[in-house]
Amino acid sequence: MGEMLAALVAHRETPTNVALACRWAGARILSPAEALRTLRGGDIALGRLDVSPHLDGIEIGLWELARLEGAGVRVLNRPRALVAAHDKLATSRALADASVPHPRTAHITAPSSHVPIEPPVVVKPRFGSWGRDVALCEDAASLRRHLARIAHRQWFKSHGALVQELVPPVGQDLRLVVAGGTLVGAVRRVAAPGEWRTNVALGATRHAVTPPAEVRDLAIAAARALEADLVGVDLLPTPDGGHVVIELNGAVEFNEEYALDGGDVFEWTLTALLRDPVASVA
Repeated sequence: MGEMLAALVAHRETPTNVALACRWAGARILSPAEALRTLRGGDIALGRLDVSPHLDGIEIGLWELARLEGAGVRVLNRPRALVAAHDKLATSRALADASVPHPRTAHITAPSSHVPIEPPVVVKPRFGSWGRDVALCEDAASLRRHLARIAHRQWFKSHGALVQELVPPVGQDLRLVVAGGTLVGAVRRVAAPGEWRTNVALGATRHAVTPPAEVRDLAIAAARALEADLVGVDLLPTPDGGHVVIELNGAVEFNEEYALDGGDVFEWTLTALLRDPVASVA
């Protein structure tokens, strides 16, 4: 019997993927097709498929992850978890079913669709990332104008858009990384001057933070609701002093700035992911 193999199933060698692979002895970064050819029963695969750059779905590879799981490979971030994290409509439904606080969300498929949420609202792609094509509409007129502008984009024609009640922006949010049901990393993201969105791709900066227990528990509950093994959870503060989960990222990028208590965030992530699943339930 050969030695157990481990792989991150991804299409790109991102800094996070490389850091995880370097700390995971013998692990390789494999495309979905390469993983299907290479891995066998008893091996381990961590699904790191991201949103398509065109915002019209998830990168190819869900079928391969399902085949790997069927062949006895231990798949972390299984296909249904990646879909639940990347498809914001599925995220909304899963969080609602688990009673995790989340903004009221509606799915529309045409610019003329009835929107059951009163502005101000946030409009975003159903499959989105990097803050792209996310818009704040203050009133009904600006909402209709924005819907008309995006009507011919491929992602809108494929999946429509989500309209979400606005959580009053305060220029910052929290991103927590949950692995194996454990909080392993966190940062506060502060928006760039003049920008309400907190995506680092849009100029936001990261700052060290120690999340309070209620925030930690909320992020863990969100990850559990999606059955995600490794996920980023974005939370916004609410006017009543609480927090609400905005969205989850099934291919979350993180770095040393996320470290808690001076630890190694990548080592903590792998320890949490690879613990004996039987022992962790007992």
